[in-house]
Amino acid sequence: MSEQDEPFGAISEETWQRLEQAAIAVRERAYVPYSGFPVGAALLTPEGEIVVGCNVENATIGATVCAERNAIGAAVASDKREFVALCVVTDVEEPSAPCGICRQVLAEFCDDLPILMINPHGQRRFTTLDTLLPMRFSGRDFLEKE
Repeated sequence: MSEQDEPFGAISEETWQRLEQAAIAVRERAYVPYSGFPVGAALLTPEGEIVVGCNVENATIGATVCAERNAIGAAVASDKREFVALCVVTDVEEPSAPCGICRQVLAEFCDDLPILMINPHGQRRFTTLDTLLPMRFSGRDFLEKE
């Protein structure tokens, strides 16, 4: 599935709006003194719970943690390891996709995942984890050894 402006899958428009509002709210808490690039992420569990995360920068840039990975960490800390949707909100002109590291971490928990990306003007783009990370490396590569 490629990028599109309309939602797809079994997630209702009302649920996408809840995810969007949660991601916008948590983006305001981002700690971004170096890049000035706040990101908010909201994950949806199969039970309908929303788990959020924002990016947290560090002077040693490599220690920076993205919003998506912070959301996953918060979810795992709450014993949640299955996700059915992700919303990412930034404040740049084009809706931004998760970075490569976040894509790989998402793939650890999801075979595929619908993703909504939103810019500060409300422009929406929908895609999937499969589209962003085809032919991914996963734990199954270890588990399926003969």
